[in-house]
Amino acid sequence: MNRFFLTGLLIFLSVNHFAFAQGKSTIKATAEIVSCTTGDTIGKAILSERQSDEGVKLVDVTVIAENLPEGKHGVHIHEVASCSPCSAAGGHFDPGPAGNSNPDGNHPFHTGDLVNLDINGKGEGIMHTTTSRITLSPGPLSIFDGNGSAIIVHVNPDTYCPSGVVSGCAGGGRAACGVIELSD
Repeated sequence: MNRFFLTGLLIFLSVNHFAFAQGKSTIKATAEIVSCTTGDTIGKAILSERQSDEGVKLVDVTVIAENLPEGKHGVHIHEVASCSPCSAAGGHFDPGPAGNSNPDGNHPFHTGDLVNLDINGKGEGIMHTTTSRITLSPGPLSIFDGNGSAIIVHVNPDTYCPSGVVSGCAGGGRAACGVIELSD
């Protein structure tokens, strides 16, 4: 685990070093990701908000995980900062007047939709993506609204099918969950 987490941490640090070198301030958040079945810690999510050259808020998301079945797993920001039980995280984060937190509604255009986490044959994986769909800072896209947010790693891959076409294509059941918290 240490070597694996070190690799993920190096990826995170190099992304943040780039933001700092550009003179851009960042807001950071983390989540300890725990198994929905055993409660064991299986990974960590690291989120970092920065300003793009065009003034758009971007959030870099890195998920480092182990002890998951080989293959792809859907990853989403969910609408409630609770993982006890994992279903307490609610639906997909999708604020706004036309928001729809149902995994099969408005899919794959939820604000909290991210890319799949690919787990290798040793049960390890690192996912890194950048999104402009959420923010860590206050505002209409902030995941730190009145009830916070959690990050969910799903049992199956997200196939990104359009809403209403196939039920359950957003990753199915919940394998792991982490409450997202601001960090220094």
